[in-house]
Amino acid sequence: MTGLRVEGVYKVFGRRPNEAVKRLRDGATREDVRQWGTAAVIDADLQIASGETFVVMGLSGSGKSTLIRMLNGLWRPTAGRVLLGDDDLGAVSAAQLRSIRQRKVSMVFQHFALLPHRTVRDNAAYPLALQGVDKAERRDKAQQALEMVGLGQWGDSLPHELSGGMRQRVGLARALAADTDILLMDEAFSALDPLIRREMQDQLLELQQTLGKTIVFITHDLNEAMYLGDRIAVMRDGRIVQVGTSEQILSAPADDYVAQFIADVDRTRVLTASSVMRRPAAVAFAGGGPRLALRTMRDAQVAAAYVVDRARVLKGIVRDADAVDATRANKDTLEGIVDTSLTSVSVDTPLSDVFAPAAESPLPVPVTDEKGRLVGVIPRATLLEAMVPPETHTPAEGTPVAAEPTPVLDTADAAPLAPLSVPGLPDEPAPAPVPADDTTEVRA
Repeated sequence: MTGLRVEGVYKVFGRRPNEAVKRLRDGATREDVRQWGTAAVIDADLQIASGETFVVMGLSGSGKSTLIRMLNGLWRPTAGRVLLGDDDLGAVSAAQLRSIRQRKVSMVFQHFALLPHRTVRDNAAYPLALQGVDKAERRDKAQQALEMVGLGQWGDSLPHELSGGMRQRVGLARALAADTDILLMDEAFSALDPLIRREMQDQLLELQQTLGKTIVFITHDLNEAMYLGDRIAVMRDGRIVQVGTSEQILSAPADDYVAQFIADVDRTRVLTASSVMRRPAAVAFAGGGPRLALRTMRDAQVAAAYVVDRARVLKGIVRDADAVDATRANKDTLEGIVDTSLTSVSVDTPLSDVFAPAAESPLPVPVTDEKGRLVGVIPRATLLEAMVPPETHTPAEGTPVAAEPTPVLDTADAAPLAPLSVPGLPDEPAPAPVPADDTTEVRA
């Protein structure tokens, strides 16, 4: 698989583009250089990993479509480099560029761009014809691509016999049939009705799970960007103002422009449990007995503790009153007093799905990894706080904003919190800690 790099790229249309670039590098604004040309892209730097779905988002005129056209060599940069693997698209010969477009990069357009006199199957097979693939093989590959997008029975139809959503599926099948590493999609779903658009988004995600292409997706729709993208770049007036995951952009917008862009987003459907969870105040070892559990609760000044076994798998909670009764009865284990009815959530659970268990529980909602290990908790106050957009700052005039997103908790390996101070359990190496919660446990 092949990745993409964009290094210090400028694209200026006009009479004296090089003069415009020189002045932009010296700190001039887009408006300052208008007499020499129109600066469509200004000092863009990106690194897109192999297999990543990378979304470029911005309003009309922000430069996003110009950027994607430089990613397949339709336009060459005025300055800077666009690297597809080891190939510099601004320096290769015309013949090399044609070969790269045919074999390494496919594009899906907003307005379908189907050949009206050719069948659906022949449209899907068209890039293979340009590659010189023989007729039987390209028809077979085109049929396979049509099956992937749910149009296997429509191969002999003409484009005018299909709905808009079906025609866009043909465009996607055409790109898939080419079997290139990189798929560029310029506002590919923008012309579709909302329901069909969501179906196409779902289908793209399903195909990506199977194929693992490097996808660059252009959109002006923030909800679409956050639904599809592994990472998102936000563009304004030709500049990339922020790059990050959906959670990073929602949690730490680079400036007021980005903050306004995300103002209407339902944060609870984008943020996940891992981004807001806190360290539990009290954790008791299942084999430690009621006296040890009481001491843990007393030290943390809480009325209940989460109970884990030696592998730190969550077993439930123990309340101080139950531990006191067990102590008076001279019991030396927690057997029979651990409440297992507490609902836990996984690290990738959307916050919208955390409200119900949070409302039902007197304790913060426990968060577990794929092995059932306790990795954090979500207090109600933290859950409500996460719904409030963060404060932003406005950079000084003329200051380029290449935002460095605030890191969020990385739970890719779903390892337990480190170190969970569990009396009775030996310490063990563990991953980076999450912020401690010291306010929202149930107090004694």
